[in-house]
Amino acid sequence: MKKEKLTIAKKLNKRQYKTPSTFVWKLYGLFAKFPFLGLKYRATYKIIDDIKDCEGPAFIIWNHQSRRDHIFVKNIVAPRKFNMVAGYQEFFRKKFAFLFKFAQIVPKKKFTNDPGSIRAIDRIIKSGGTVAFSPEGTVSIFGHNQPIISGTARYLKHYRIPVYFIKLEGAYLTSPTVCIDDRLGRVTATLSLLFKPEDLMKMSPAEIENKINDAFRHDDYKWNKQARVKFKTKGRAMTNMHDVLYKCPRCREELQMHAEGELIKCLHCGNGATMDDYYDFHPFDETCKIFDTPTDWVDWQRERVIREIRDNPKFSLSEEVEVGELPKFVTIKNRHKTSVPCGKGVITFDHQGIHFKGQKHGEPWSFDLSYSVVFSPIIQNELKQFALAVNELFYDFYPKRRIVGKIILVIEEMHRLHFNTWKNFPWNDYMYAEAELTKK
Repeated sequence: MKKEKLTIAKKLNKRQYKTPSTFVWKLYGLFAKFPFLGLKYRATYKIIDDIKDCEGPAFIIWNHQSRRDHIFVKNIVAPRKFNMVAGYQEFFRKKFAFLFKFAQIVPKKKFTNDPGSIRAIDRIIKSGGTVAFSPEGTVSIFGHNQPIISGTARYLKHYRIPVYFIKLEGAYLTSPTVCIDDRLGRVTATLSLLFKPEDLMKMSPAEIENKINDAFRHDDYKWNKQARVKFKTKGRAMTNMHDVLYKCPRCREELQMHAEGELIKCLHCGNGATMDDYYDFHPFDETCKIFDTPTDWVDWQRERVIREIRDNPKFSLSEEVEVGELPKFVTIKNRHKTSVPCGKGVITFDHQGIHFKGQKHGEPWSFDLSYSVVFSPIIQNELKQFALAVNELFYDFYPKRRIVGKIILVIEEMHRLHFNTWKNFPWNDYMYAEAELTKK
């Protein structure tokens, strides 16, 4: 009888996880300290509470700023071994597949209930191991942190083991989401004990999640207003920034901003600025309206989206997209790709949910998703694309227009309007001053 050829997904589902071997960990440690990796980021490590004093299992959480975070997390907790949790889709890329298996990294389907990752983490913790994960569920998209995923507190309370926190500063500016390149400057990583087991026992889930969100509160652009670290942007500080800063603050036109090199400019009214290696804006002249930081600009755009969807019950945003899917048998060889082409169509965002009509593999394909299960899109590479889970399968969507920045805000604020289980931060309540959030 011919043996069944297993798909990548089935192989991942069958994989058993354990704490990495000492040999693997030492090899990983050398890798993280190579001059072309760990050392070049000029990382500074500050230890307030040393994890080596923890004899049993533990969790390590950190504010996820960049694709390079694993280096800083690894170096500050060395020599303690741990299993890191990474996005499920990354295991389908050739450049990661072997390394992730070798280092016993656990796949997690982002923003979904994932029994496979839960089983793997449970096995590691019960064997006395340590697991590192980011409760935000995603890397920083705009330069400041996202609220943690609802349910994180209940998960931590279930195990009641020490929770260590690594705060990263400067990592986003080293490798921003909008343009995946390395911009050397300085990164600071600080390790502390956030929760003792007895803390988790006596605190409510809300108290735990509030404490994590408070600890994670960080904005790399504002941080550098004080730190004054010069980053080697190589004249690319603004490259692709129009994916994030899509609305002109002066004329209010959308998708007319163009950013390249050190410059961002509105093609409609000429409003614009340059940006230096400290990530400081320099407006063209006194008539230009530019925010102090890109994150201030994004927050202003979020306020506009909140008003736009709440003032218009017939709000609808439709985009033509190309669609990609995860491969079945062969990992993706192209280092910059996260999926293989499979279809195209039109995706629409309105008050009823997310709707797609088009084709997949030449056949008609459509779906409808509720904001109750999709509170934010999945971002993997640059903001030329976003991903969604449809019937537990992951698909990339590539809009023809550079509009992913707005799509992110629309999905998040549609969720908060209609469901609000993934709440914004209390310090952002001013954004909703004219409207009352749904309470559920």
